[in-house]
Amino acid sequence: MESTFSSIDDCERFSSSPLGGGSHGRNCSSNGTGSAEIAQKSRRAAARNSTAEEGVDEDGKKEKADAVKDLADNYARLLDIVGEDVERPGLLKTPERAAKAMLFFTKGYHEKLEDVLNDAIFDEHHDEMVVVRDVEFFSMCEHHLVPFYGKVSIGYLPNKRIIGLSKVARIVDIFSRRLQVQERLTKQIATALMDAIQPAGVAVVIDATHLCMVMRGVQQTQSRTTTSTMLGEFRNDPKTREEFLRLIKS
Repeated sequence: MESTFSSIDDCERFSSSPLGGGSHGRNCSSNGTGSAEIAQKSRRAAARNSTAEEGVDEDGKKEKADAVKDLADNYARLLDIVGEDVERPGLLKTPERAAKAMLFFTKGYHEKLEDVLNDAIFDEHHDEMVVVRDVEFFSMCEHHLVPFYGKVSIGYLPNKRIIGLSKVARIVDIFSRRLQVQERLTKQIATALMDAIQPAGVAVVIDATHLCMVMRGVQQTQSRTTTSTMLGEFRNDPKTREEFLRLIKS
């Protein structure tokens, strides 16, 4: 029976043992080391992949560092324009902190739906309504660069496929972590879920508070804004739509 070895050393040790005939004449450098050659190739490939990934990581880190610096310089100028002393102790690190915060608030620009879903789509013969209620979100109004926040309720009618429930919240996060208006955010969430699993229908309702209405302008502290998007059966069938709206209010 032909023996295989994970390394040339293992092959030579076996060859010199009584079981291997006690001879160093065994050929441990070619056909007899198939496993070793495969292992070595695998290690080399892994090393190349690791190096490539490190290169990507380094590029990403540099790009982020450059973005932080550029943003921080502009925040420092903004503070100076509004009359602040950027050299006083309380503001020394504020430009950098604000820069990092803004990159976090807008991280959705750099996230892809397919990466977030991460194979969390499953074949399932279930055709009854699925509702995920009260998903919290925070976004930035693109008109005034101040926050708006609230809750999202999402429903869909499966068409032989379902999605991991946590991924519903992740879809909300992708599109809310951008400069937004609530109307577009509502539609983007619904369309993304529709594209991801091709259900019979999708419904999205957002209820939010906009600080651009609270802190400035009309200064309405109790005002809330509600938007909805209905696709597929939720748009075409009033009973389906009514069931969803009843469930999210119950």
